[in-house]
Amino acid sequence: MFYRQSLIQGALLILASELMFATMGAAVKGASTGLPTEVLVFMRNAVGWLVVLPIVWRSGGRRLLITAVPHLHLLRAVAGVSAMYCFFYALGHLHLANGLLLKMTAPLFMPLIGWLWLREQAGWLATLAVPLGFGGVILVLDAGGGASGGTSTAALVGLLGGLLAAVAKLSVRRLTYSEPATRIVFYFSSLALLVSSVPLIWAWQAPTLHEWGLLLLVGAAGTAGQFLLTRGYAAAPAARVSPFGYFSVVYGALYGYLFWGETLTLVFWGGAVLIALAGAMALTGRATARPTVDLALP
Repeated sequence: MFYRQSLIQGALLILASELMFATMGAAVKGASTGLPTEVLVFMRNAVGWLVVLPIVWRSGGRRLLITAVPHLHLLRAVAGVSAMYCFFYALGHLHLANGLLLKMTAPLFMPLIGWLWLREQAGWLATLAVPLGFGGVILVLDAGGGASGGTSTAALVGLLGGLLAAVAKLSVRRLTYSEPATRIVFYFSSLALLVSSVPLIWAWQAPTLHEWGLLLLVGAAGTAGQFLLTRGYAAAPAARVSPFGYFSVVYGALYGYLFWGETLTLVFWGGAVLIALAGAMALTGRATARPTVDLALP
């Protein structure tokens, strides 16, 4: 589908999508005090599946089930769901802004993985972005944001989530060589729901009424954010509007201060600026590659 190109419209849509993602993160953090991560991830995928399934099914019906690359769909689903587990765990154990910022490290891993797997040439700008971005990551990890301060297990888990998200996004890029977008979304939604349901065998815990409200907010805000993100990247070039994606950290810092009294140091904000700059450089340096929009990551 063709959308009229508008930089202002694209930027506003990205800002709105990041507000939804920060809202989802705040709901995850609130619910994680009483519910295990496995339940949170399952509910995120369940709500997303209920929203996506009728839309996708009307687009192609049973023809969507025909694929020659089921292994790539499975790889994308496993990597994407694993990234969700990492991010949701980090959000529950770190300051909200820290967890959201670590989610944004995926572009730093993508040039290297893209070169190793897809033989994509990243270009000098994307190559330079990698050490710059990881310098920012070191500052953020040093700034802490967990209960004990300093570099924590939760921060490293969040960083692992960025690596897994990069694998998932590049899986989407590889899938677009032969698969339509509706089929990619259908298989991810279905496989993610299936994969995330398995841990419920040992981790299920009945939510309270308040927790049910937070779980519904996790799914609704996450799904709304993905649709706004898709429209934003359709309205303007990714390299021009992607820096606005880091506003989720600003929203997260505001939520964290209002609901949990969290404060962030100048060291954190210095690292955040470096990561945002590196992420923009990495995406700009990849502007000649085939563009993709991942519709189902946190």
